Amino acid sequence: MEARSPTEERPRAVLVGVQLAGVDDASFAADLAELGRLVDTLGFDVVGTVTQRRATIAAAAVLGEGKLRELARYTGGRGVVPSGAKEVTNKAREKWKAEARERGEVGPDDDDGGDDGFLADAPDGVDRRASVVVVDHEISPSQARNLERATGAEVLDRTGVIVDIFHRHAKSREARLQVEIARLNYVAPRMREAGGGGDRVRGGVGGKGSGESALELDRRKIRDRIAELKIELAQVQKSQDQRRLGRRDQLRVALVGYTNAGKSSLMRALTGSGVLVADRLFATLDTTVRALSPETKPRILVSDTVGFIKKLPHDLVASFRSTLDEALEASLLLYVTDASDPTYLEQLEVTRDVLAEIGADKVPSLLLLNKADRLDEEERARLQRLHPEARLLSARLPEDVSALHAAIVEYFSEQMVEDDLTVPYAKQALVSEIHETTQVLSETYDEAGAQLRVRALAAVLAQIKARASS
Repeated sequence: MEARSPTEERPRAVLVGVQLAGVDDASFAADLAELGRLVDTLGFDVVGTVTQRRATIAAAAVLGEGKLRELARYTGGRGVVPSGAKEVTNKAREKWKAEARERGEVGPDDDDGGDDGFLADAPDGVDRRASVVVVDHEISPSQARNLERATGAEVLDRTGVIVDIFHRHAKSREARLQVEIARLNYVAPRMREAGGGGDRVRGGVGGKGSGESALELDRRKIRDRIAELKIELAQVQKSQDQRRLGRRDQLRVALVGYTNAGKSSLMRALTGSGVLVADRLFATLDTTVRALSPETKPRILVSDTVGFIKKLPHDLVASFRSTLDEALEASLLLYVTDASDPTYLEQLEVTRDVLAEIGADKVPSLLLLNKADRLDEEERARLQRLHPEARLLSARLPEDVSALHAAIVEYFSEQMVEDDLTVPYAKQALVSEIHETTQVLSETYDEAGAQLRVRALAAVLAQIKARASS
């Protein structure tokens, strides 16, 4: 979908959710609320929600017949999936139409023998029809087509919405390549299932043989394009790996957490950098690395990473694996959660599950209960009792940010040890690096070279000593 200018009226969307067995009311409501925020981020106004309790999603069109007609009232559709063949009129059908006319669900002239009635009146409070239906599940192409035929509206599923948002927000070359691979992986199986055969492209010498159908040709083009993108991405990631290798001896903190938990706001407050801060989902897709400010000796680097979300498409997790390596290679992870969100525990679980996939769950971490300024004293006390190891704070309050800054510095200080280093005159270039990666307590010179007393992580000291003596 194309982005619209700020002055252009936003299109309307209606949400669809099926509460399956085992999903409680609170979780179901939270999922729909999150879908609403996703749709808003994509640029739509939500005008209504249609929900249904079912053991499974309806195979044909997600919803049952009655709910499908309810959905069609928002879009102006007919509320049924046309069979494509002329139906046989019978007494039961005529009785249904008569009852529907009495309820005002079928227009008096709507009796062409091929449809089950036009639901003319929109629900109360809806002044304009929705042009898009968004389903809070991943649905098949056939289900999407049937919903489109029943509603007369464009149909998106949750995965499609997330992929589209990622596509719009990706800025760096690496992020754009990752998102495009995920988008094509999402499109490809839907093309396969779309079916239809189509015309054949001539194959073989002299045009003999059945050749490829148009669908098969499109599938091959997508596979070829994904292969090209992966080669490009590997080259970009090689450069990124070199940059990370250059930071291997530095102290590194990574902010991780659910989308819109306030990671970028915290990043900006901790580093004084101009990181994008926006109250929308997936505002940050590119990893940003800045030095903790005020700067420390040795310098501490802070990374802001892509946010997570429930039902995050697996292809997106795979595509952003290199970005998530910032978390894997960090010395300390700061799990940022929106403490004002009633579902913060579920969001925290999602974050931990995704990081566990790449092995980052073993990295030392600190839990940050952010947006505490939105809580009353009773709620703050309750959260502190539930999470005594966590830090309750707000990225908007300078005193909270300063306290977190001090806690980060203290954490690394406790990990450091003091030692003496001798750097021969032939390797004086190493001295400037020592000032960058350690805390120099004293520095003198004698006939052997530079004599330094430093504080640093044991691993950093071991690497420096090995380079100084080689």
